[in-house]
Amino acid sequence: MMMQPFLAHPFDSDRLHEECGVFGVIGVADAANFVALGLHALQHRGQEAGGIITHDPASGFNSAHRFGYVRDNFTKQSTMETLPGPLAIGHVRYSTAGTKAAPAIRDVQPFFGEFAMGGCAVAHNGNITNAEALRRELIERGSIFQSSSDSECIIHLMARSIQRNIPERMKDALRRIEGAFSVIAMTRTKLIGVRDPLGVRPLVMGRLEDGAYVLASETCALDIVGAQLVREIEPGEMVVISKGVVESSRPFGPSKGRFCIFEHVYFSRPDRSSAAVRSTRPAARSGSSWPARLRSKPIWSAQSPIAAPPRPSAMPMKAAFPSAWGSSATNMSAGPSSSRPSRSATWAYA
Repeated sequence: MMMQPFLAHPFDSDRLHEECGVFGVIGVADAANFVALGLHALQHRGQEAGGIITHDPASGFNSAHRFGYVRDNFTKQSTMETLPGPLAIGHVRYSTAGTKAAPAIRDVQPFFGEFAMGGCAVAHNGNITNAEALRRELIERGSIFQSSSDSECIIHLMARSIQRNIPERMKDALRRIEGAFSVIAMTRTKLIGVRDPLGVRPLVMGRLEDGAYVLASETCALDIVGAQLVREIEPGEMVVISKGVVESSRPFGPSKGRFCIFEHVYFSRPDRSSAAVRSTRPAARSGSSWPARLRSKPIWSAQSPIAAPPRPSAMPMKAAFPSAWGSSATNMSAGPSSSRPSRSATWAYA
């Protein structure tokens, strides 16, 4: 009889699953096209499934959730025509919690909830470490869960809040959350972005030429839609964007960032830009001067009694630090080129 591996709680697994990609835009026609492009740039953060939710004043909220790559699901005109509106958010999934062996479409984000003051869609990147306890508490109090994802706890916590508007309900919900999260949410008129108090997961804000705002996990998603980086959302900060105005608040009190090192070495694309990444560039520039030093003063020579080390099989420095070499190197990411595209975000429909 085979013994089943012991899991500390249902959200554990034997592999590292902590990356997803989130993207949102407000104030553009056909916002879903922009979201599809942004998710394509974030495809390296999740290849299992993706989803987009939009809001149109005439038709209300519309959604599409699919398994597989963005390019295979959100490039068809027939699909994108079902997602009208100037406000949209999206998510690419690499499961952190929920069903692993047989993923269900109900686990694919963004999640949507209808509240007394209107609907709200939520896309979450990160891991909620107290999700099991929250889920058990919510079920005992009558909540009915539709998925096995830890992120659904956010919707149910918002539903139980007594606050009178959705941003305040989200603050109440996220104060109950423990762990890492970067959240992008939308109402009928607002785009909301929040980072956890430690800033473990990334979130940036950009702006298009016409004044529309974009929120994304990485700056490479801003580049593909032609948006300029405004700034990073700070650890513990919430931004609410509506009618071209950005309101900032600190729902968790003072906090000091503890950015995840795996974002540098595993999750993020090499061409992303952030304050944390910029702090590593002096080291990259220092390393770029080594070849010249070795040519002028070789460490190993034929007369050396110590044998030269074998040729390393690791990535050449030119590929590892393209910005330091000042020339293009192989793009190792699973996404499009980082070069800035044209202003149009219209797909070449398949």
